[in-house]
Amino acid sequence: QVQLVESGGGLVQAGGSLRLSCAASGRTFSSYGMGWFRQAPGKEREFVAAVNWSGGSTIDADSVKGRFTISRDNAKNMVYLQMNSLKPEDTAIYYCAARSRGAYSSRWLEYDYWGQGTQVTVSS
Repeated sequence: QVQLVESGGGLVQAGGSLRLSCAASGRTFSSYGMGWFRQAPGKEREFVAAVNWSGGSTIDADSVKGRFTISRDNAKNMVYLQMNSLKPEDTAIYYCAARSRGAYSSRWLEYDYWGQGTQVTVSS
């Protein structure tokens, strides 16, 4: 069982930056693939970024490529999403997710555990 708690969301102006954090419980955290997803009002859940168990491989959605960076610290049971050059269309609730398999995935159905989410609002 893994419990995930996101933090770091807030209100920021377009062009600004935020760093989201996801704190994970459980001694097997380092074996899990981790991902960030987001969901805006009236829209479907959208993949943002994911990282494999070691942190050595990552994948980003085209919409955030070059602006967002996912990373993890297995010693601290933490996953991060550094978001730069934020745009109003990045406004959404951001969710951290964990999958039992160590490889990353962009498909939300392949994730087993989810956090409660943190709101990110980007003003124009």
